Amino acid sequence: MRLSNDTRTLQDRLGYIFRRPELLVRALTHPSIASETRPSNQRLEFLGDRVLNLIIAEALFFHDRLADEGQLAPRYNVLVRKETCADVARQIDLGATLRLGRSEMMSGGRRKNALLGDAMEAVIAAIYLDGGLEAAKSVVLRLWGARIETAEAKARDPKTALQEWAQARGMKPPDYVETHRSGPDHAPQFTICARLENGERETATAGSKRQAEQAAATALLKRLEAQ
Repeated sequence: MRLSNDTRTLQDRLGYIFRRPELLVRALTHPSIASETRPSNQRLEFLGDRVLNLIIAEALFFHDRLADEGQLAPRYNVLVRKETCADVARQIDLGATLRLGRSEMMSGGRRKNALLGDAMEAVIAAIYLDGGLEAAKSVVLRLWGARIETAEAKARDPKTALQEWAQARGMKPPDYVETHRSGPDHAPQFTICARLENGERETATAGSKRQAEQAAATALLKRLEAQ
């Protein structure tokens, strides 16, 4: 199978050349353009999620030999969550090579966290099927790279940290209030205000309520700790 120029360039960014390039093409095929003769990447996504989980769990296990399960679990969650997979996909410009239906393309599918994260997992599965676990591990460890080193810091959930800060000072847990919503239904933007009973507050905007709440908590905690 002949690959497009964009897809060949993606192989270079992955650092892996496929013996069976049809696997990579399938990994990049979104359900919106799939057919009986052109299967989507959903089955590969299912497999890739499990392959990624194993590689990251093993990497963390050996990276910090003194950490217990309670310390490793939140780091693992940071590294395998959909947002991180999407960030890695953006790092290698995977979105430019996605095969999307017209409606998905027009709605900004190449930039969506869910599509990018799913496709990244599918690509990992494609590498695993083409070259085995060691090939998949080599690609994942190189692409995730420094994220494994910094996972401990990122694993500290900002909402939990802000709640602990408030409770340590005799305050109630913070409130999170949606103050504004904008954008179309397929790509909404939420503005959330994180506020404490002493009047301290910060707002943030993101593509999901969870992300906006975490961003607002991070901003508020950063300001409080700097005082």
